[in-house]
Amino acid sequence: MSEHLINKPFAELIERNEKIVFSSNDVITESRFIGKLRYIWCWIVVSFLVLVFVPILIAIYRFKKNREGYFNWCDWGGRVWMKSAGAEIIVKGKENLKDNESYVFISNHRSYLDTAALYCYSGKRMGLVGKKELLKIPIFGYGMGIANIIAIDRGNPKKAIESMQKARKVMDDGYSFGVFAEGGRAYPNELFPFKKGAFHLALQTGAPIIPVAIKNTDWMMGKKRGVAYAGTIEMVLLPPIETKDLETKDLMDLLKKVREMIADELSLEGSES
Repeated sequence: MSEHLINKPFAELIERNEKIVFSSNDVITESRFIGKLRYIWCWIVVSFLVLVFVPILIAIYRFKKNREGYFNWCDWGGRVWMKSAGAEIIVKGKENLKDNESYVFISNHRSYLDTAALYCYSGKRMGLVGKKELLKIPIFGYGMGIANIIAIDRGNPKKAIESMQKARKVMDDGYSFGVFAEGGRAYPNELFPFKKGAFHLALQTGAPIIPVAIKNTDWMMGKKRGVAYAGTIEMVLLPPIETKDLETKDLMDLLKKVREMIADELSLEGSES
């Protein structure tokens, strides 16, 4: 591990792949009442997009091999939804990406906002891994499938491996892939243990990993808070980690390295408050 993390209290938690709790960095300037209203509004917006635009897009693009237009509309929808939630975004580290290379983006996950941020603002056309429950939602689930969002059943290792194989096929077509390695949303100021699926995908494809640290979304629209506060998301695309010469035996070391880089960046979030 890097020297600047060795003396930090969460260094052992990274080594054991256990939950990390960071210092709070809430910068809320609005009342909870305003946050509640915006939260309701942003879900009205997403419901409208799902019920009106998604069926139209499915009808248009279902049988087309070239779905570039579909992805453009999905990108637009994600940006509209983020605006409705009062979210602006700053992306750092795009200089770490090469134009003609596919990556496995591995990110922390504290909010629904993270999904739209990674999908719309990474600078790469990508697929995503989502919970199997999302793909069971009528209309929305089918639309997600067309958009290369792969369902994963984390309670069934065999099914999870099959999902990663589907993701590999998407990457073979030139797409990058985004994975929230915690397996679900963490609570505000926390980083949950990482699952192994994203790292198997990177090793199988030989694609470089881009560790991603997404900040501020936990206080803007955190898990079980029921509010949406206006604010600025900071998404940091950290330097790539090559995987071409790595094997399955290297997986845990790779997981720890990626988690270390993300934790290191997230720790700055609290220290800058």
